[in-house]
Amino acid sequence: MAVPKHFTGYGSKSASDWQNLGKIEFEPKPFEEYDVDIKVQFCGVCGSDLHTLSGGWGGTMYPSVVGHEIVGEAVRVGDKVKSVKVGDTVGVGPNAWSCGDCSSCQRGLEQYCPDLVETYNFKYKDGSRSWGGYSNFARINERFVFPVPAEIPPAEVAPLFCAGLTVFSPLKANKIGPGSRVGVVGIGGLGHYAVLFASAMGAAVTAISHSPRKKDDATKLGATSFVVTSEPGWEEAHTRSLDLILCTSFAKDMPLKEYLALLDVGGSLVYVGIPESDLPPLPPTLMVGTNSALRGSNTGSKDDVLEMLELVKAKSIRSWITVHPMSQCAEVVERQRNGEARFRFVLKMDGSLP
Repeated sequence: MAVPKHFTGYGSKSASDWQNLGKIEFEPKPFEEYDVDIKVQFCGVCGSDLHTLSGGWGGTMYPSVVGHEIVGEAVRVGDKVKSVKVGDTVGVGPNAWSCGDCSSCQRGLEQYCPDLVETYNFKYKDGSRSWGGYSNFARINERFVFPVPAEIPPAEVAPLFCAGLTVFSPLKANKIGPGSRVGVVGIGGLGHYAVLFASAMGAAVTAISHSPRKKDDATKLGATSFVVTSEPGWEEAHTRSLDLILCTSFAKDMPLKEYLALLDVGGSLVYVGIPESDLPPLPPTLMVGTNSALRGSNTGSKDDVLEMLELVKAKSIRSWITVHPMSQCAEVVERQRNGEARFRFVLKMDGSLP
């Protein structure tokens, strides 16, 4: 099909009016030999979208069209593209381009490329911008375009490319398997995948939440224990009970000391949620006393994506999603901000964009 010179999406024009998502026409980066043009069919709604639209993380370039959990049809491929052909159903996550030559790219850790261009709100070296998937088309480098297995419904696979990948990667890196003890802070979009995946890998999973209202859901997802952090002294009965904690929370006042106290000797707490403020002060003796580590993790690699999709197929893992028309994205984003997702909203293209 013919791909238009200009794409159209829903986005915000300023931080002061960021919730008013209107139609925005934009020019994508110049099409190159390794690029793939995708006609968007579904796009998940991520917490990163809200932080960017609102300017909460700083550095938002307005107008801003977000969305980096994209599934659609490949409608144009560059001359040197080998892994995708026109007509394929493909997915895209938070990243759109990397150099391919640095030590990170050469080691298959392209998500840590120093010149990484993310799917939206970044600039390419030629000065053109990257734009997200609340739009009719997306233009992405082949390195970050993935085949969508026929066994997984496309609406369900969309949020796997960010939320799912973001928690799968550190689980894989920490060699989680039978006998592992994993804690998950925050049972939301990322957290529900962390419970699903860790359970499927054979780990005993402890869900950690500020209130008891998600206990039933956490149990259905596969958690074997539930900890409520609003209860006095909640950490005392769980000291040194976990090998790995994935923190998916964006909270500004998180009890970091108490989280670290849950780690057994040699354990790690990995941040996959990014608050809009600095982390709380931390006494180094807390980590020295248990040889524990505080780490971060940025999405995942291409190999991680493919392994994650295989796990989803093998274990018949189902995303907990609610699908809404793309034209309702402003309402859906507001509901996401209010914490109403259970556990991921997905936008479906509905003909409202050309």
